[in-house]
Amino acid sequence: MEQEKEGVRINKWISEAGICSRREADRLIQAGRVTVDGRRAEMGTRVKKGQKVQVDDQAVSRERESILLAVNKPVGVVCTTEKKWGDPTLEELVNYPKRVFSVGRLDKDSEGLILMTNQGDLLNKIMKAGNYHEKEYVVTVDKAITPSFLKGMAKGVPLKELNTVTRPCKVEKAGDNRFRIVLTQGLNRQIRRMCEHFGYRVVRLVRVRIMNIELGKLPAGKYRHVSRQELAVLLKSLEKSQNNTEHRYGEKKIQGRETGKRQGKDGSR
Repeated sequence: MEQEKEGVRINKWISEAGICSRREADRLIQAGRVTVDGRRAEMGTRVKKGQKVQVDDQAVSRERESILLAVNKPVGVVCTTEKKWGDPTLEELVNYPKRVFSVGRLDKDSEGLILMTNQGDLLNKIMKAGNYHEKEYVVTVDKAITPSFLKGMAKGVPLKELNTVTRPCKVEKAGDNRFRIVLTQGLNRQIRRMCEHFGYRVVRLVRVRIMNIELGKLPAGKYRHVSRQELAVLLKSLEKSQNNTEHRYGEKKIQGRETGKRQGKDGSR
């Protein structure tokens, strides 16, 4: 851990205040929206005990309480904090008394498990595709599932519009037109694009697990606090996870470019 006497990096300080992730904090800093003791902060600025930090002229303080929520996002709710076309946001749905932000995203038409936290480091470690953390989905499609479809989905699918090939993944049949899939990456609308490659259309997409955290019987539109036991297992799994540099070992390429360069924010399916 960084010593308080040496100060804490400003992007980490902001993420621990529950404002946003480190990546988003970097953008705020670069845009000149962050000050320390009245002076514009720069990348690498360190904050020491007693110094005053402001974002958009609003004073902020570091959040000492660690919050991690499991939320069952319904269809029709968006994960962005921006109000577009009047869609309800995840933040509005949860209406938590303290500032929390989502760990990745699920698109408007998808539903199921999403985590919300006030801990930027936790968010970064779970989201980084290079850490290969599992996320499981139950998917219903518009026609009968064939062995060739399952095999094709599992071995990696070329997505020309994203200039990438998906990582090999676990896929198993769960009904005539339903399957389970476990991903370790989060390309934009990945599952829907994969299915479209084989001529299938997704009818329903539900995320049921993120690492060891399961959706279970949590009702749609509700949230629960992640239990101490769940959190202990999660943190153990994250001990060796990166929270800064993206790793792409074993990724495939299309037309000579690395995969993953246009990844969405994990789960934007």
